[in-house]
Amino acid sequence: MENSLSPSVAFFPSSSVLEEQRQEFREWLASLPKEKSFAPSGSTLYQNFWCPTMFLENVISFQKHFHAHDQDIILASKPKSGTTWLKAIIFSTVNRAQFTLSNTPLLTKVSHELVPFFEVTVYGNNKIPDLTTMSTPRLFSTHVPYASLPKSIKESKCRIVYVCRNPLDTLVSLWHFASHLSDIRSSGWTLEEFVGKFCDGKEGFGPFWSHVLGYWKESTENPEKVLFLKYEDLKEDIIYQIKRLAEFIGFPFSQEELRQGVVEDISKLCSLNALKDLEVNKNGTHASFFPNKSFYRKGEVGDWVNHLSPSMLERLNKMIEEKFKDSGLSFKVSC
Repeated sequence: MENSLSPSVAFFPSSSVLEEQRQEFREWLASLPKEKSFAPSGSTLYQNFWCPTMFLENVISFQKHFHAHDQDIILASKPKSGTTWLKAIIFSTVNRAQFTLSNTPLLTKVSHELVPFFEVTVYGNNKIPDLTTMSTPRLFSTHVPYASLPKSIKESKCRIVYVCRNPLDTLVSLWHFASHLSDIRSSGWTLEEFVGKFCDGKEGFGPFWSHVLGYWKESTENPEKVLFLKYEDLKEDIIYQIKRLAEFIGFPFSQEELRQGVVEDISKLCSLNALKDLEVNKNGTHASFFPNKSFYRKGEVGDWVNHLSPSMLERLNKMIEEKFKDSGLSFKVSC
């Protein structure tokens, strides 16, 4: 089935659309394949990825209306790959001359507010938002696959930072995250079924392999455009990776800053434990749906050993071998 908008079925803000056009859009949306997922609305197959249905109209508006600036910095990822952590690091790196450790907005705002998701809040709060008043560089994030990003992002000189986490820990983290959003276990979901969905590619913004490989391929062909980071590398040597990140996004550290320990200060401020202990990340919700505390758990490499059975691991390893063979991309799955 064709998963792109036909010329006669386009999404517009409800305030400017005739009812028959809106009805045509709803009928088109209803015709797309659907899958049950932990998201209340389930997922819809759109442009070869499974988009949480509750965000699909936002994604389409993002694709139609976003105009990238050359100075934009966009963090892309699959859910539960270290996104929240890396947002804090990027925000602190870009704004280090403006905020100190004592007055950083990270103390009072979740990092998703400071580096907002296109599909959750930017185009969720307003289907055609005015982004012209945002200060430069504009910081955004997305879970949308590379192939489905707006043309202006691909053709501009804006930078994309992609963070990838090994699939075993990604799945386990997603399972726990889903438990915060809905009681998936009592509603009939088991971890084994969750593994099945993951291996079939039928999970939020999946398939996992096509999402990761899309950005991986672009990073190898256009390294000045896409920086591909691995969560496990960030955990292993955060100082080196922050320097590498800063250089890529155009905010390199000066020799004086290096002598003063600015990189170390950012790493401490943005450590998972430090962020997790902040009151703002313990209470409240983001986008009226996600509990702030759900964005932080263990953050460990190799925690999957405490959750996956031998049969689950066998199925996942078979998927990894099959989908990533000859890609040049490998995963570190333990400490």
